[in-house]
Amino acid sequence: MNILLIGYGKMGRAIEAQARARGHQIAGIIDPSRPEVSITDFTPAQVDVAIEFTHPDAAFQNVAACLRAGLPVVCGSTGWLHHFGEAKALSQQTGTPLFYASNYSVGVNLFFHFSEYMAAKMHQFGGYDVQVREIHHTQKVDQPSGTALTVAEGILRHFPGKTTWRNEATSEAHELAVLSEREGAVIGTHIVTYSCPADTIELKHEAHTREGFVQGALLAAEWLPGRQGVFGMNDLLGL
Repeated sequence: MNILLIGYGKMGRAIEAQARARGHQIAGIIDPSRPEVSITDFTPAQVDVAIEFTHPDAAFQNVAACLRAGLPVVCGSTGWLHHFGEAKALSQQTGTPLFYASNYSVGVNLFFHFSEYMAAKMHQFGGYDVQVREIHHTQKVDQPSGTALTVAEGILRHFPGKTTWRNEATSEAHELAVLSEREGAVIGTHIVTYSCPADTIELKHEAHTREGFVQGALLAAEWLPGRQGVFGMNDLLGL
């Protein structure tokens, strides 16, 4: 495939290396360091799919530009979901597919699945409180992480006692605490903890490298062209 890379940070460079190793071509690179190149320079004849990993402030504009240009887009940027309804509408209007995930790791998406299952079971037995904790490197801009928000939303759907989340510790029974920590070069750790006076149960995912994210993003990019609609990892993995 011919892939347009939007964002050339750590993820963009890792995706470029893996894409080339899988036999794909890089049609172009969009990044503030290359101001002479823009998304509107490319057409569907030149690009099979765009992969977008940038910044919360830039993501929606990039996704919208791809959809208007007819370029299928796989987006991994977080912190822009207040615009997601607009992106879905634009995908429908243009007939151009959009794939979004807060985290492209297959392991993390299984973690999402198991967390929802766990929430559905734990609320049946009373006495347990639940919280989410996420730890990332100090350069991560948004908090909570998109992954932590996805976990929190899944818990809220299946644990009736919790109706909203708060990005700090809370004593309100209906609030789900989502605690954010930034330290060192931590790639990404997410922990769901259920506790009561008698015991504690934890579900944890810890990323050791970025390879899982890269592989998942490329799987999505290979899967998306030729489809119509808005998709996520559950569609790709059949969860």
